[in-house]
Amino acid sequence: MLDKINVTDIQTEILSWVMEKVMTTNTAAQISVIALSFVLAWLLKNVIGPPLKERINNLSIPFRLTEIFYSCLKLIFPFLAMCFVFVGAKIIGPAGFGFNPAFSMAVVKLLLAWMFIRIVAQFIEHRFARNIIAFTVLGLVALSIFGILDQTMATLDAIGFNIGDFRLSALSVAKGVLGIFVLLYGALFLANLLDRKISSVRSLNPSSRVLISKIARVILVVSALLIGLTSAGIDLSLFAVFSGAVGLGIGFGLQKVISNLFSGMLLLMDQSIKPGDIIEMDGTFGWVNHMGARYTELVTRDNKSYLVPNEEFITQQVINWSHGNTLVRVETTFGVHYDSDPHEIKRLALEAATKPDRVVDSPAPVCHLVEFGDSSLNFVLRYWIKDAEKGLTNTKGDVMLALWDILKENNVEIPYPHREVFMHEPKKAKPKPKPKEKK
Repeated sequence: MLDKINVTDIQTEILSWVMEKVMTTNTAAQISVIALSFVLAWLLKNVIGPPLKERINNLSIPFRLTEIFYSCLKLIFPFLAMCFVFVGAKIIGPAGFGFNPAFSMAVVKLLLAWMFIRIVAQFIEHRFARNIIAFTVLGLVALSIFGILDQTMATLDAIGFNIGDFRLSALSVAKGVLGIFVLLYGALFLANLLDRKISSVRSLNPSSRVLISKIARVILVVSALLIGLTSAGIDLSLFAVFSGAVGLGIGFGLQKVISNLFSGMLLLMDQSIKPGDIIEMDGTFGWVNHMGARYTELVTRDNKSYLVPNEEFITQQVINWSHGNTLVRVETTFGVHYDSDPHEIKRLALEAATKPDRVVDSPAPVCHLVEFGDSSLNFVLRYWIKDAEKGLTNTKGDVMLALWDILKENNVEIPYPHREVFMHEPKKAKPKPKPKEKK
C-alpha cells in the first residue's frame, strides 16, 4: 500500500520556510547581487570568449585535446560569476551593509563545485554519459551545500509501497537507476579497454581474440546489471514468479537476436569465418572486416559495407576463399586461329601469366587446350594468387593484357566470328497459258 503523506503539513512547512528564509530583505539583497554578477559575467564572457575560441582553432593539437579546451572554455562564465558573487558577498557582508551573505557563499561553493565536476568529467569520453554523471553529482552537491540533502532523501524514501517484506520507494528507484547506469558505463569502459588489450596479443588468432572479447563483454554487462539491482536493495528472488512468462516473451521477441549472438560465437569457435577472410555470399564478394554480436561486416572492393546477420552464415552456403589457405586459383579463357601451333601457344600463355606481379610462382601456372571451336582453338590458362582481397578482376585484366601483347608480338591471330550472307535472285514465274475459247 502507498504510504500516507499529509500534503497539508508539507505545504505548511514549505510556506513557512519560504517566508522565513526567502521573503526577507537579506535574501532579496543577495539575490540582486547574484543576478547582477551573472549579468556582468555573461557580458564579459562574450567579450573574451571569441578571441580564446579563435586561438584554440589555430592550435595544431589532437581532436580530443581540442574538445577538452572547448569544454574548459565553457567554464569562463561560471568562473567569472563566482568571482563577482564572491566580491558582492564581501561588499554586502559584515564588512559592508551588515547582511548575512550565507546564500551568496553557498552559490559561490556551488559554482566552484560545478567547475571542478566539469573538469573531472572531461576524462569520460562519451558525451551523454559525461553530462548525466556531471548533472547528477551537481544535484547532490547542491542539496548538500544548501543543507537539504537529508530532508530530500527522507521525502523520496517516504514515497513508495511495500511488496511483501520488500519496500520499493522513489529513493531506491533513483539509487538503482543511477547505480545501474554507472556500473554499465564502467562495464562497457572495461570491455573496450580489454578489447584493445586483447587485440594487441599477437599470440592469439583473430577469431580467438574476438571470441574472448565478446565473452568478456557479456560477463561484464550482466554482472553490472545484477550488482546494480542488488545494490539498490531489490531482491531478485521476487521476480521468480514472473521469470517463466518473461523468459517466454523474451524468447519469442528476441529469438533472432539470440540466434545471431550464438551463431557469431559458433563461427568464432569453429573458425569457419574469421576477421580478414575473403568470402563470397549470394554474389557478394569481399572480406570480413568486423564480427559483431548481431552481424558480420562484409566490405566489398567498392568500399560498400554489407551487414550480414550471423545466422545467415550458418544456414546458407558461403564460399570462403581464404579458409585454411590464402592461395586462390584464377582462370582465363582465350582462343587463337587454327593456323597457330597449340604447343607454341601454351608456351606463350605460360610466359604471359608470369608477368603480373600478383601471380605466384608456386603453384606454377598451367595452360590447356580445351576445345576445337567453330572458328578457334580454345585454351584455358590457370594461375594462382594469394591476395584475393585486392580483387580478381584487375588480375584477370593484367593477364589478358599480357596475353594480348605476347600474341601480337608473335603474330598470332585471335579470331572472331564471321558470318556470310548469300543473296539469291528470285526466279521469274512462268506465264500461265491462256485458256482456249470454246466455239
